[in-house]
Amino acid sequence: MPDVKDTNRAHVHIGYDGTVHKTFRGHEAAERFANEVRILRHLEAKGCDFVPRLLDSDADKLQIVTTSCGTRVDHISDDKLKSLFAELEQFGVRHDDPYPRNITYRIADGRFCVIDFELSTLLGNARPADAPPTGPHAN
Repeated sequence: MPDVKDTNRAHVHIGYDGTVHKTFRGHEAAERFANEVRILRHLEAKGCDFVPRLLDSDADKLQIVTTSCGTRVDHISDDKLKSLFAELEQFGVRHDDPYPRNITYRIADGRFCVIDFELSTLLGNARPADAPPTGPHAN
Protein backbone atom coordinates (compact mmCIF):
# COMPACT_ATOMS: atom_id res chain seq x y z
CA MET A 1 0.00 0.00 0.00
CA PRO A 2 1.68 3.23 -1.12
CA ASP A 3 2.20 6.05 1.36
CA VAL A 4 0.57 9.32 0.41
CA LYS A 5 1.68 11.24 3.48
CA ASP A 6 4.02 10.38 6.33
CA THR A 7 4.57 13.24 8.77
CA ASN A 8 4.72 13.78 12.53
CA ARG A 9 0.96 14.51 12.48
CA ALA A 10 -0.37 11.72 10.27
CA HIS A 11 0.38 8.67 8.20
CA VAL A 12 -1.83 8.25 5.13
CA HIS A 13 -1.78 5.40 2.65
CA ILE A 14 -4.04 4.03 -0.07
CA GLY A 15 -5.32 0.49 0.39
CA TYR A 16 -5.31 -2.10 -2.38
CA ASP A 17 -9.05 -1.53 -2.67
CA GLY A 18 -8.57 2.20 -3.25
CA THR A 19 -9.65 3.32 0.22
CA VAL A 20 -7.67 5.94 2.11
CA HIS A 21 -6.27 4.96 5.54
CA LYS A 22 -5.22 7.76 7.89
CA THR A 23 -3.57 7.32 11.28
CA PHE A 24 -3.37 10.41 13.46
CA ARG A 25 -0.28 10.95 15.59
CA GLY A 26 1.62 13.68 17.37
CA HIS A 27 0.28 16.73 19.16
CA GLU A 28 -3.46 16.54 19.96
CA ALA A 29 -3.89 13.45 17.76
CA ALA A 30 -7.02 12.26 19.60
CA GLU A 31 -8.69 15.67 19.27
CA ARG A 32 -7.82 15.97 15.57
CA PHE A 33 -9.10 12.43 14.96
CA ALA A 34 -12.40 13.15 16.73
CA ASN A 35 -12.84 16.42 14.85
CA GLU A 36 -12.24 14.87 11.43
CA VAL A 37 -14.73 12.06 12.16
CA ARG A 38 -17.31 14.60 13.36
CA ILE A 39 -16.85 16.87 10.35
CA LEU A 40 -16.99 14.02 7.80
CA ARG A 41 -20.18 12.68 9.38
CA HIS A 42 -21.70 16.15 9.32
CA LEU A 43 -20.81 16.69 5.66
CA GLU A 44 -22.20 13.31 4.64
CA ALA A 45 -25.46 14.02 6.48
CA LYS A 46 -25.68 17.38 4.68
CA GLY A 47 -25.20 15.69 1.28
CA CYS A 48 -21.83 17.25 0.46
CA ASP A 49 -20.57 15.22 -2.51
CA PHE A 50 -17.08 16.66 -2.96
CA VAL A 51 -15.46 15.29 0.19
CA PRO A 52 -14.43 11.75 1.17
CA ARG A 53 -16.99 9.46 2.82
CA LEU A 54 -16.06 8.04 6.20
CA LEU A 55 -16.16 4.24 5.93
CA ASP A 56 -14.66 3.27 9.30
CA SER A 57 -13.04 4.80 12.36
CA ASP A 58 -11.14 3.36 15.31
CA ALA A 59 -10.75 5.74 18.26
CA ASP A 60 -8.36 3.38 20.06
CA LYS A 61 -5.95 3.33 17.13
CA LEU A 62 -6.75 6.90 15.99
CA GLN A 63 -7.41 5.61 12.47
CA ILE A 64 -10.01 6.41 9.84
CA VAL A 65 -10.79 4.82 6.49
CA THR A 66 -12.42 6.94 3.80
CA THR A 67 -13.30 6.75 0.15
CA SER A 68 -10.77 8.20 -2.24
CA CYS A 69 -11.51 11.61 -3.69
CA GLY A 70 -9.04 11.35 -6.56
CA THR A 71 -5.47 12.51 -6.81
CA ARG A 72 -3.85 15.60 -5.38
CA VAL A 73 -3.59 18.53 -7.74
CA ASP A 74 -0.32 20.19 -8.68
CA HIS A 75 -1.88 23.51 -9.65
CA ILE A 76 -5.21 25.24 -9.04
CA SER A 77 -6.11 28.87 -9.58
CA ASP A 78 -6.64 31.09 -6.56
CA ASP A 79 -10.19 31.81 -7.73
CA LYS A 80 -11.06 28.10 -7.99
CA LEU A 81 -9.46 27.41 -4.60
CA LYS A 82 -11.47 30.19 -2.95
CA SER A 83 -14.70 29.02 -4.60
CA LEU A 84 -14.20 25.44 -3.36
CA PHE A 85 -13.71 26.50 0.23
CA ALA A 86 -16.62 28.96 -0.03
CA GLU A 87 -18.81 26.12 -1.37
CA LEU A 88 -17.77 24.00 1.61
CA GLU A 89 -18.95 26.76 3.96
CA GLN A 90 -22.44 26.43 2.45
CA PHE A 91 -22.48 23.02 4.17
CA GLY A 92 -21.63 24.63 7.53
CA VAL A 93 -17.89 23.85 7.62
CA ARG A 94 -14.87 26.14 7.52
CA HIS A 95 -11.79 24.19 6.50
CA ASP A 96 -9.18 26.25 8.42
CA ASP A 97 -6.35 24.88 6.23
CA PRO A 98 -7.45 26.23 2.81
CA TYR A 99 -4.44 25.36 0.69
CA PRO A 100 -3.95 23.41 -2.55
CA ARG A 101 -2.46 20.48 -0.60
CA ASN A 102 -6.03 19.78 0.58
CA ILE A 103 -7.55 19.63 -2.89
CA THR A 104 -7.86 16.55 -5.07
CA TYR A 105 -9.29 15.95 -8.52
CA ARG A 106 -11.76 13.12 -9.10
CA ILE A 107 -11.50 12.08 -12.73
CA ALA A 108 -14.72 10.00 -12.65
CA ASP A 109 -16.88 13.12 -12.62
CA GLY A 110 -14.35 15.89 -13.27
CA ARG A 111 -14.81 17.31 -9.77
CA PHE A 112 -12.35 19.05 -7.50
CA CYS A 113 -12.71 17.74 -3.94
CA VAL A 114 -11.66 18.90 -0.49
CA ILE A 115 -9.81 16.58 1.92
CA ASP A 116 -8.18 16.63 5.37
CA PHE A 117 -10.69 17.97 7.89
CA GLU A 118 -8.82 17.53 11.17
CA LEU A 119 -8.52 21.31 11.72
CA SER A 120 -11.97 22.24 10.39
CA THR A 121 -14.69 24.08 12.26
CA LEU A 122 -18.49 23.76 12.23
CA LEU A 123 -19.84 27.23 11.55
CA GLY A 124 -22.29 29.29 13.57
CA ASN A 125 -25.61 27.50 13.70
CA ALA A 126 -24.36 24.31 12.05
CA ARG A 127 -25.19 21.41 14.33
CA PRO A 128 -23.21 18.17 14.10
CA ALA A 129 -25.24 15.58 12.23
CA ASP A 130 -25.28 13.27 15.26
CA ALA A 131 -26.37 15.99 17.73
CA PRO A 132 -29.87 15.77 19.17
CA PRO A 133 -32.41 18.29 17.88
CA THR A 134 -32.77 21.51 19.84
CA GLY A 135 -35.25 24.34 19.92
CA PRO A 136 -39.01 24.60 20.26
CA HIS A 137 -39.75 21.83 17.74
CA ALA A 138 -37.35 19.22 19.17
CA ASN A 139 -39.12 15.89 19.79
